[in-house]
Amino acid sequence: MSTATARRLRKPLVSALALAGAGVLVLAGCSGGGDSGGGSGDNPTTFEFLKNAENTTTEPILQALADDVCSAEQEAAPLEINSIPQADLDAQVQLLATQDGLPPTFSAGGNPAEGAKLWEAGYLVDFDEALTDLGVRDKVSDGAVSTIEKLYGGAFNFLPYQYNIEGIFYNKAIFEENGWAVPETWDDLLTVAGEAKAAGLTAFAASGEQGWPLTRLVSGYIFRSLGPDAMQAVADGDAKLTDPEYVAAAQQIADLGAQGYFGDNVASLDYDAATNEFLTGKAAMIYMGSWLLGNINSDANQIGADNVGFMPFPAVDGGAGSIDEYPSNVGLPATFNAKTYAADNNVGAWLKCITENYGNEALKQGQITGFVADDTSIELPAISQTIKETIDTSSDSVLWFEALFNAKASSVSSTNAALLVTGQMTPEDFMTAVQDALDQG
Repeated sequence: MSTATARRLRKPLVSALALAGAGVLVLAGCSGGGDSGGGSGDNPTTFEFLKNAENTTTEPILQALADDVCSAEQEAAPLEINSIPQADLDAQVQLLATQDGLPPTFSAGGNPAEGAKLWEAGYLVDFDEALTDLGVRDKVSDGAVSTIEKLYGGAFNFLPYQYNIEGIFYNKAIFEENGWAVPETWDDLLTVAGEAKAAGLTAFAASGEQGWPLTRLVSGYIFRSLGPDAMQAVADGDAKLTDPEYVAAAQQIADLGAQGYFGDNVASLDYDAATNEFLTGKAAMIYMGSWLLGNINSDANQIGADNVGFMPFPAVDGGAGSIDEYPSNVGLPATFNAKTYAADNNVGAWLKCITENYGNEALKQGQITGFVADDTSIELPAISQTIKETIDTSSDSVLWFEALFNAKASSVSSTNAALLVTGQMTPEDFMTAVQDALDQG
């Protein structure tokens, strides 16, 4: 691997907070889910991509494809990228849909429910059908598809230009020095956490200021104890966060705080400080998503990338969930206009070329996506290879605590998480506050 390639592999291309925040930018096309169609029926002279301006990661990959392996598609219908602010994207897409003017491809807006509505109205390509017809369906990770289906009305109707899985990163040297095996059960994890504290370490680095790194632990326990549909049941009104089994999950995470496993400063730590605590060897573990690879593979990592391991959220004894179900998000996805796809072969050619090649080009630029990357000449740091293999072999996923919440409930959840783990708010009160916000809509 060339020095230039090596540098690109180690360069984070997007802020971790832009990907990880509770529900921010987690959104992401032959026939759609309904009878009507949208978009211009005229053959477009360009392959226009309307995206949110905050997305700085997708454009360089598409441009690299246009300049190389997709050059024939570029000549037939040149790539044209237009950007508008994320806050305006939902309204603009809705307006274009009503005007029969959706571009060939466009980014998802800020609300998964709006993407699902577009699908139901028939505006979006059915990628299961389209990619199968094009012979490239196997170029998209089943785990990424599972996440998209959970977010966007049960269909594969957005493309995973980004894909992040979550779990527990751990300091391999600390584990080896103390003779700790990688925990596979919650009880094993508690044992390691207790011994880490006794050794003068923070067991879990976490940001109480941001809040969502703590609520991710709550939903992790919920999914392992109650099963992968537990949060969907809350969204559907079939269960409430105040039900005893949900409160019990919050109690488990509150207990971690009561035992001092988050350290003394969890409430005041921001995302960067918590990350630094782990990457300077002061914490044994940190729950985070694969977006952390940018930090892990950077020169700022004082413990070294080779010293970082990754494990899934452990199993709960007697629980209905599986350790193989990783919490996931699709970051900054996009979709295709069903009408222009059906009317113009150039759009289909672009879709095929992107699907075949996006994964490899993204990997060259330091990103792991929901597209399969099978170019074995691209060398990766060991931890990045571990994450890539996990994504490639994952067939199912779960969401996260706030994924299906309204904006108010998301805010209540994140702002009160630190109170939960510092004992200033009981698990019952925490879950009641979030449920009340959900009920208010």
